[in-house]
Amino acid sequence: MYTKRTLLIDHVKEHATIYIFMTVLFLTGVIFGAVIVNSMNFVQKEDLFFYLERFFRGIADEEQINNSEVLKTSFLYHVKYLFMLFILGLSVVGLPVVWILLFLKGVVVGFSVGFIVNQLGMDGLFLASLSIAPQNLLIIPIYIIAGSLSMLFSLTLLRKLFSRRIAQPVLKSLGRYAAVFASLMIFSLAAAGLEAYVANEAMEMLIKSLYNEQ
Repeated sequence: MYTKRTLLIDHVKEHATIYIFMTVLFLTGVIFGAVIVNSMNFVQKEDLFFYLERFFRGIADEEQINNSEVLKTSFLYHVKYLFMLFILGLSVVGLPVVWILLFLKGVVVGFSVGFIVNQLGMDGLFLASLSIAPQNLLIIPIYIIAGSLSMLFSLTLLRKLFSRRIAQPVLKSLGRYAAVFASLMIFSLAAAGLEAYVANEAMEMLIKSLYNEQ
């Protein structure tokens, strides 16, 4: 156990630049998503909020959210996203797509939180904290780790192509790479569980309390 922890610490220290780069890339996406909200005109915001409010009204009118369905949908989405990062890491040409995917994930988070807060003020901030933050506190690090590992493996393959080494080390690295991604997919189930049974329940309670007061 101690050896594994030491290896993990050494790995993070050795590749800290890549992990920092991927984190900054994601945060840049978050900022960009918030900027998009501020650049929208009044009509665009009203049109989008119309659909969001209709969703809120449905929840307030006792439209029950199927938690098990949310769990299934969310988990499958995370698995597909991670699998895509895994596949892209197997080819050097897929590396820019990894950057784009992580950046877009940040844009979605930044836009979602920014739009809700922009339209609902403090109630929106509270709603975002309950419905968006819980699962993202877990899944965002998973995506950043996955994107970083994908980038590292692509760079490893690139070095192997020019080093003329035998294929055995590559196969060994591939086994570790696949095992870590399998572990990340398992951890993503916890994020899906948070979304289904914590975030959705909290969102439902808050929305009903807000709309029943009106």
